[in-house]
Amino acid sequence: MAWIWGLAGSLLIAGAAYWKRSLALSGFVSAVVLGTAMFALGSLAWFGTLIAFFVSSTLLSKLKHQRKTAAESGYAKGGRRDAGQVAANGGLGLVLCIANAVWPDPAWWMLFVGVMATVNADTWATEIGGMSLSTPRSIINGKRVPTGTSGGVTGLGLLASLLGGAFIGLIGGWFNQMGEPGNEAGTLLVLVTLCAVSGLIGSLADSWLGATWQVMFRCKVCGKTIEKQVHCKQRAVQIRGMGMMTNDVVNAVSSLVGGTVCLLLSAYV
Repeated sequence: MAWIWGLAGSLLIAGAAYWKRSLALSGFVSAVVLGTAMFALGSLAWFGTLIAFFVSSTLLSKLKHQRKTAAESGYAKGGRRDAGQVAANGGLGLVLCIANAVWPDPAWWMLFVGVMATVNADTWATEIGGMSLSTPRSIINGKRVPTGTSGGVTGLGLLASLLGGAFIGLIGGWFNQMGEPGNEAGTLLVLVTLCAVSGLIGSLADSWLGATWQVMFRCKVCGKTIEKQVHCKQRAVQIRGMGMMTNDVVNAVSSLVGGTVCLLLSAYV
């Protein structure tokens, strides 16, 4: 029955996102598989945390603003998430869920919420930070960079990152405490704090990787530095980074950083 309920819930949520053009077809299929497996192998807490990220990031992606639209023109992916993006944002979480099902241990949960806090923090930073009126600064040297530049950060984006991580801690902790009246509000506050910090650090790791190792291209037509290989209907020229270090790989690596930070910090609280 867990598989049936997971499939029904995933079809409903992913279907609505596909209908609203927030997911590509490949993203829809991947989201259904991911959500179904998460519900069946984990619990409502695992599934609910995943859905909290998916719903909040999808709603934020619908916020349209001229500065944000200009920034997105150079991103590797558009507003409709494909299978690669779904896997980069939730694939590691599913691996941790499977590991917990095979070998139950509280450490898997801490890694999971840290991973989800990072992907949510990074998404909130991108979606909200892209609307900032201030010019981004490079995470490497602090110099001003054009809006949409990989590794560019703003004060608004950092705040959004912190809140995005805290949101995952709040939702994940709330679901995890359902049916366990022995847990106190202090435990929830600790998880919110851990996720806020680990999400911010993971998001900053994403920005640093984006400014250093991520593969970047230059459009031969307009001269803009971009994340994707085709721009202005022409194939762009690679100018830096590692060929395999795409935006999706950067997202996955940085989420692992955030999950590790959350686990390490949890050992001291």
